Amino acid sequence: MTELLHTRAELGKARSGLTGTVGVVMTMGALHSGHEALLRAAREQADHVLVTIFVNPLQFGPNEDFDRYPRTLDSDLEICRRAGADLVFAPDRAEMYPGGAPEIRVEPGLLGGELEGGSRPGFFHGVLTVVLKLINLTRPDLVFFGEKDYQQLTLVRRMVADFDLPVQVVGVPTVREPDGLALSSRNRYLSAPERAAALSLSTALRAGAAAAERGLDPTSVLAAAHHAFDSSTPGARLDYLVLTDPDLEPGPTGGPARMLIAAWVGTTRLIDNTAVRLAAHD
Repeated sequence: MTELLHTRAELGKARSGLTGTVGVVMTMGALHSGHEALLRAAREQADHVLVTIFVNPLQFGPNEDFDRYPRTLDSDLEICRRAGADLVFAPDRAEMYPGGAPEIRVEPGLLGGELEGGSRPGFFHGVLTVVLKLINLTRPDLVFFGEKDYQQLTLVRRMVADFDLPVQVVGVPTVREPDGLALSSRNRYLSAPERAAALSLSTALRAGAAAAERGLDPTSVLAAAHHAFDSSTPGARLDYLVLTDPDLEPGPTGGPARMLIAAWVGTTRLIDNTAVRLAAHD
């Protein structure tokens, strides 16, 4: 039986009643199969699963989609029940930020101003602040994040390490549609032509990964990805396409690496990434 909680007091009482390990999955709702993968991973690795559902205003810029971001609590609860979640914490803004928007926020460092942070100033200040608050409120042993939001996952891991938080961060592989499109709550904004154009992101990543498998150097790998994006269905406008090391540091020359992409499709901004392995080059 999944219990729905709206207040800190309700959460504190219910959390205190859990024995054994607790896995937490933090979401903004509008749950889909990608979130179900997070819930399954939590169910497999923890004795109890706690889901948070909160559309965090701190991570939306003034011209972003906070007001139109989908709120689907009833269907979200059904997914949580189906996945075996024990508790769902769904606070409103006043419950999460009783004193209004917090004046003190987590500083995400240099990485927080790059890639997504460069395109969305202040985004990771908001993400890390709410994640830290939710870790303190839910007291997890394990917390689960999807690899689709790879920069977020990386920064959460750094925050946990830098602040000595007693929690293990678990990354869960990206879930994709059969044609390769990464699942995202924002996909529902796409029209049919935009849905086709959105495949440009995963097409570029596959081309880059294939070039890496052929042993090409990093410059050629990135060029192959750019060419695939430019050659795909028109309608996607590239924001960035980069090749980094697994910790999002620049300049990988060989071994494990990460390729990340962001693009606008109509008025919807989408992101994706993939792991690649680079051949060693002098």
